[in-house]
Amino acid sequence: MGFNLQNLEAALQAGRQYTYLPFSLHFFESVSSTNQTLWDLLNQGAISGTVVIATQQSAGRGQWGRQWISPVGGLYVSVGISFDHKIEATDSYQLTFASAWGIASQLRQSGIDVGIKWPNDLVLNGRKLGGILTETKVNKGQITQAVIGVGINWTNPVPKTGINLESWQTSQDFRPISCLEMLTSIVLRGIESGMECLCQEGVSILLSRYLDLLTNMGDRVYVNNLSGTVVGVTSQGNLRVDLETDDTKELITPEIYIEPGTISLGYHKSSV
Repeated sequence: MGFNLQNLEAALQAGRQYTYLPFSLHFFESVSSTNQTLWDLLNQGAISGTVVIATQQSAGRGQWGRQWISPVGGLYVSVGISFDHKIEATDSYQLTFASAWGIASQLRQSGIDVGIKWPNDLVLNGRKLGGILTETKVNKGQITQAVIGVGINWTNPVPKTGINLESWQTSQDFRPISCLEMLTSIVLRGIESGMECLCQEGVSILLSRYLDLLTNMGDRVYVNNLSGTVVGVTSQGNLRVDLETDDTKELITPEIYIEPGTISLGYHKSSV
């Protein structure tokens, strides 16, 4: 069954709260990477809001140069955004946080209890449902363009730490998402609402909303053989960890900041 752009456009029009991005949709059966295809289009003059969707990727990209396995059955989509106002290059994780919060909250509104695993994964029942890869173009220390790439497991096979939406839906009494086009619409509206929140309401409001959905809050982590507890994230994307001290006279718990990519939090089954 092929992907139907008309169905996607109809779903987008029916469900949009914002018109922050003028979505221009481009569908491909197979690309090396939706992010790379979109960068090529942007370099040829494509507008902000250009979207690339593919049935599969032959060279999908994940965080920190990892390969993102992209078989048929998943959703692979990238959105290009240009920025007029200033976003510092060091604040690029705000774009990832905005997208993660927006997509998770849209899925939750559809009845799917999705959370966020720091910094960029979407989780369901303690397992990985999808991930987000943000790539930016920087000029004089400011982000001028960004490509937000999203991969979500729909009907594709997944590893033991993963979950796909269709298998989850078969275990429920209801099926909130009927087709891949509907899922794509939810993801695009999520990215749009996240960017609207960041750019209109500001990073502090975005961060509080992101933390509300963060599954790692209160997790025990170990850093250099020291035990600590996850208490939040910074606007630069770093994990805030309160270290435990053996000194009972120590009134202040030292807090450290951990950069994305330096520790792995792993996956654990949720207690709910």
